[in-house]
Amino acid sequence: VQLQASGGGLVQPGMSLRLSCAASGFTLSYYAIGWFRQAPGKEREGVSCISSGDGNTYYEDSVKGRFTISRGNAKNTVYLQMNSLKPEDTAVYYCVTDPICSTYGLARPGLGRGYWGQGTLVTVSS
Repeated sequence: VQLQASGGGLVQPGMSLRLSCAASGFTLSYYAIGWFRQAPGKEREGVSCISSGDGNTYYEDSVKGRFTISRGNAKNTVYLQMNSLKPEDTAVYYCVTDPICSTYGLARPGLGRGYWGQGTLVTVSS
């Protein structure tokens, strides 16, 4: 069982990146998936999530209108399209299974639940 985030990099403000969260050993479409990020010296925060089944999504206020989460079920992958990137988006981004995800909010998985992938670093700087 493996969950791997990729697609990070160094970009200038205003540019775009697409992060991927790829699974092996299990089927991502059966799970809600969340994206979290952790900036240097800050706590890990929820960014976006997509539920299983109905595919409802949630976005943290600072990324609404700029980020889009989607599923690529054929590739067993969840994507996070990030447009109009800002320096404050700089962080290590992580994907996780089984977050507490609804259209009203996102929280970490409950105790003993969820599987975190390795993060991918996004740096937005001129």
